[in-house]
Amino acid sequence: MSIFLYRTESGLVASRGGSFGFWEGDWDSLFSGADVRNELESFIPDQNESAQIACRDSLLPPIGSQEVWASGVTYYSSRLARMEESKSAGGSDFYAAVYNADRPELFFKSTPERVRGHGQSVRIREDSSWDVPEPELTLAIGSDGSIFGYTIGNDMSSRSIEGENPLYLPQAKTYTGSAGLGPCLCLLGMPIPAETKIRLSIKRSGASAFEGETQLSEMKRKPEELAAYLYREMNFPNGCYLMTGTGIVPGTDFSLQSGDCISISIDQLGSLVQTVE
Repeated sequence: MSIFLYRTESGLVASRGGSFGFWEGDWDSLFSGADVRNELESFIPDQNESAQIACRDSLLPPIGSQEVWASGVTYYSSRLARMEESKSAGGSDFYAAVYNADRPELFFKSTPERVRGHGQSVRIREDSSWDVPEPELTLAIGSDGSIFGYTIGNDMSSRSIEGENPLYLPQAKTYTGSAGLGPCLCLLGMPIPAETKIRLSIKRSGASAFEGETQLSEMKRKPEELAAYLYREMNFPNGCYLMTGTGIVPGTDFSLQSGDCISISIDQLGSLVQTVE
């Protein structure tokens, strides 16, 4: 049975089968030791009402000391969108090439303190004119390079800055409030199925501004392949998170605005809901 681990202002809460209980384990140790994961898997929640309330009212981003990394152009729809946005700068061929290459695109996304969780706000850059959320399955990877859990990621992106020049990618992707994770870390006990659906909904002034859906089978690269490339020449003593790319890209006629409500849902993992500052 799946285990859902929440970081709250009151402590770590584990949920299994609809029951909630406080877990006394250490978050970073969870990423660096299989024994700690086994301990969590044997944990039996005790129907603690205060733990359930904490999950509802005081959620924090599900991250400790982990870095957040990201993958690009892992879906065909993303390949097309990146080629379109960068063609005036002469960069469209780069995105076509990386989609077909053996080596994936991997880039640093966020430090822990820049991550925003469920119910918190994300940001768009003041010097950007075209901004979108990117809903992504996000891998929890241990210090040994193994994928042991999953969460939902929101890779906030400035398409106007990235489109100016592919070398501007770090500025388009990495800034305060540009990474969303949550609502929790999920240990499914098995690889997440390829038929898993990802959904994006954006509301503006209470009305639908965008709806989109994809599924993991549309992703060209396997999660294990992405994790293996990330760990080829880097060590992560406290593990890391890796966003796996997006298959839902709003069209050129859409850009986020302050006050928009972003909801990303992934089968089995729940929903990450955030508001744009």
